[in-house]
Amino acid sequence: MLLSIKNLHASIEDKPILRGLDLDVKAGEVHAIMGPNGSGKSTLSYVLAGKSDYDVTEGSATLDGADLFAMEPDARAAAGLFLAFQYPLEIPGVATMTFLKTALNAQRRARGEAELPTPQFIKLVREKADGLGISTDMLKRGLNVGFSGGEKKRNEVLQMALLEPKLCVLDETDSGLDIDALKIVAEGVNALRAKDRGFVVITHYQRLLDHIVPDVVHVMAKGRIVRTGGKELAHELEARGYADYVEEAA
Repeated sequence: MLLSIKNLHASIEDKPILRGLDLDVKAGEVHAIMGPNGSGKSTLSYVLAGKSDYDVTEGSATLDGADLFAMEPDARAAAGLFLAFQYPLEIPGVATMTFLKTALNAQRRARGEAELPTPQFIKLVREKADGLGISTDMLKRGLNVGFSGGEKKRNEVLQMALLEPKLCVLDETDSGLDIDALKIVAEGVNALRAKDRGFVVITHYQRLLDHIVPDVVHVMAKGRIVRTGGKELAHELEARGYADYVEEAA
């Protein structure tokens, strides 16, 4: 089991958000988590990544058998966890290429691997960026500064392609994307699907799952998963909405 979450309870400022969540993701699988606003979907992603203002009050989470909650956020990343944000931050003064090289080499050092020299790194980035429609000009700019929503999301997928994580958590990566940008981002994600890599795709809408077809779909309500099924479950949610599941979770 790549990711195993058992009876996870978490809160922020003493307000309970996750209330006994269980989730298992095998290597090679794509799991979609859908649910209404306030159901705890983004909280789950933040708790897995180690965001400091979220408190785990009960339960466990392991990545490839290692205790995630025993690790600092940077150690979780080095162990193979990647979180793609719903709203990637702009960081003026930090060049995109500098950020990418620093992140990649930090993870390589943590795994006991040699850092990539600059010429090899530049070649690698250009190869990955070309497939995502990321121009050389974008790579020279400050991280996400002046980027459109689609460009920011493509930059997140570029980071995934470079870091090659074991588990990719996509927190509403379709938010703010038009259909053309959505297709480009989805193609980049699909290119990373592999037998030794898993995905947790968090979304409100079925349209993303037309392009990133999941193996398993979960419905989340009131801080826990209340229904699990195949990809057809996403179509059911699109047609019926979440009301029945919210009532079931009450």
